Amino acid sequence: MAHTTVNEFLKKKNVNITVKTYLIDALGAMAFGLFASLLIGTIFGTLGEKTQIPLFNTIAEYCKSATGAALGVSIAHALKAPQLVLFSAATVGIAGNALGGPVGALVSTVIAAEAGKLVSKETRIDILVTPGVTIISGVLIAQFVGPGVSAFMTAFGNLVKTATEMQPFFMGILVSALIGIALTLPISSAAICIMLSLDGLAGGAATAGCCAQMIGFAVLSFHENGVGGLLAQGLGTSMLQMGNIVKNPRIWLPPTLASMVTGPVATCLFRMENIPAGSGMGTCGLVGPIGIYTAMEGGSRMWLGILLVCFLLPAILTWIFGKILFRLQWIHPGDLKLDL
Repeated sequence: MAHTTVNEFLKKKNVNITVKTYLIDALGAMAFGLFASLLIGTIFGTLGEKTQIPLFNTIAEYCKSATGAALGVSIAHALKAPQLVLFSAATVGIAGNALGGPVGALVSTVIAAEAGKLVSKETRIDILVTPGVTIISGVLIAQFVGPGVSAFMTAFGNLVKTATEMQPFFMGILVSALIGIALTLPISSAAICIMLSLDGLAGGAATAGCCAQMIGFAVLSFHENGVGGLLAQGLGTSMLQMGNIVKNPRIWLPPTLASMVTGPVATCLFRMENIPAGSGMGTCGLVGPIGIYTAMEGGSRMWLGILLVCFLLPAILTWIFGKILFRLQWIHPGDLKLDL
C-alpha cells in the first residue's frame, strides 16, 4: 500500500525516475543550453578575434558567463519543472558548472529539480519553500559531488587525448566512430565532448566522426529526402534518422564506416584539432569547422583538411558504402525517408 502511495505521489509530481529521463532527455537538453551560451559565445569570440569588432567580444563574454544558468534552466525544462523550480535552477546550474563543470551542473540540477518538484505547491508559502529547497539541495549537491566529478571527467578526457596523441591511427578510428554514433543517438555528443574537454587531435577525430554522420546521412538519403533533407541533416542533425535506424539498423553502417576512415585521416594526415565546444557538433551550424579554425588558426593545410574531412570524404565514402549495401539488399528504397 505504501509503495503504491509513493508511486502515485511521484506520478502526481511528474517525477519519472528512468534512464531515459536523466541520461537522454536531460543530457539532450544540455546541448540546447550549451548552444545558447558557450557554443554561440565561442562563435562570437572567433568573429571578434578575426574581425576586431569589440561588440562580438563583449557578446562572447556574456554568453560564456551564462553557461551555468543556461544549463540549469535547460535541464530543469527537460524535466518539466514548474516555474519556481525552473527559475531557481539557474542558480543551481551556475553552482554546478562552477564546481563540477557541465557534469556537475547536470547532476546537481537533476537532483535539485526533482526535489523542488516534490515540494512545489505543497505549502502556503510556496514562493519561499520551492526555490529554497531547489537551491539549497542543488548547491549542496554541487559542493559535494562537483569537484570529484570534475576531476574524474578531466582525468578521463586527458586519458583519451593522450592515447590519441600516442596512437593517432587507432584512436582516430575509435574516437571518430564513437562520438559520431553519439551524435546520431538521442543524446548529446556536444555535451560529452565538453564534459571531457575533448580538444586537440582527439577533438579533431570527434569532429570527423560527427561530420561523417551528418553529411553521410544527408547524401545517402538525398534521393528520398531532396534538398530539404540534405540541409536538415547536413546542417542540422543526423538524429532525424534515429527512427529509421530502429527499423533497419543497417542504414547506420555507411556513415559509421565513413567515420572510421575520416577519423585517422584527420589525426594522421592533417593533424586536425578542435576545441571542446566544437568537437561534438560536426557540421551543425558549421560549429565544427569554426571550432577547427579557432583551434588551428588558418593555413592551407587546415582549409584542405576541413574541406576533405568535414565535407567531401564523408559524402563520397558514405555514398560508396551505401551503394554496396543497396546492392546487397541490406538497405531498401524508403528506408531513409524522413517526414519533413
